[in-house]
Amino acid sequence: MTDEQPRGGPTVRRRLLGAQLRRLRTEAGISREQAGEAIRASEWKIHRLENGQVGFKELDIIDLVRLYGVTNATKIETFLALAREANQPAWWNPYSDLLPQWFRAYVDLEAVAAQIRTYEGQFVPGLLQTEEYMRAVMQGAQLDDSAEELERRVKVRLTRQQLLTRPDPPQLWAVIDEAALRRPVGGTKVMRAQLERLIDVRELPNVTLQVLPFSIGAHVAMVGAFSILRFAEQELPDVVYLEHIDSASYLDRPEDVDQYAHIMARIVVDSTPPEVASEVLSQLLHDQS
Repeated sequence: MTDEQPRGGPTVRRRLLGAQLRRLRTEAGISREQAGEAIRASEWKIHRLENGQVGFKELDIIDLVRLYGVTNATKIETFLALAREANQPAWWNPYSDLLPQWFRAYVDLEAVAAQIRTYEGQFVPGLLQTEEYMRAVMQGAQLDDSAEELERRVKVRLTRQQLLTRPDPPQLWAVIDEAALRRPVGGTKVMRAQLERLIDVRELPNVTLQVLPFSIGAHVAMVGAFSILRFAEQELPDVVYLEHIDSASYLDRPEDVDQYAHIMARIVVDSTPPEVASEVLSQLLHDQS
């Protein structure tokens, strides 16, 4: 892959701009209803703007920031520039026919995350999959893709993986259930190559890998996979991502994030220490023989 993965995307830029507008509004002591009246819209429209759920019109930005007491032309232009960026197509736009709406936001957020903590019980996490492994996973999902569509899906995932080796990569902490590592996805040859990839990827200074062993028995993460994303930008709160069959949940309330952070901390303690992960993976590789 030679295409560089652009940073962020419309989801991130909208969230950043929305958070800044919310801060200005609250500091000015203005209600959402009052703000809505200023741009000839409803309180609900302001709620959606501040949460980055819709695009921005430049006239609305001008009216809102002036209402909030911003009169400096340079500062106003900064807001307008961010709004223009937020309305630009994302890097994945050529693949939007393959990416469901509920997943596009995750791709944008993942690209700017400073830290990604993830637990996976059924598969190797997408950022760590080999090309053949991901093909096998996609074929197993029985999406009825043509050969061309399958290759386009693979290209999207390979492009996402570039964030791990860029100049300022996120810190990835992945806990993988032993069940996912013993399931022969794609057959023995594919699985051996995947385990070798996991052994190699541990050499990256920004990747921490642990295996949650069968021997632990029942554990707190048995309800399903999840990821916790943390960002360098203070305006962006931590986000918990939960994927379902045909939808996804994005949780950013502090109490929800804290709950999943506690679950992650618990399975980190229950898993094999990161420093012995290579030994565990090597044993699993030997068992594939």
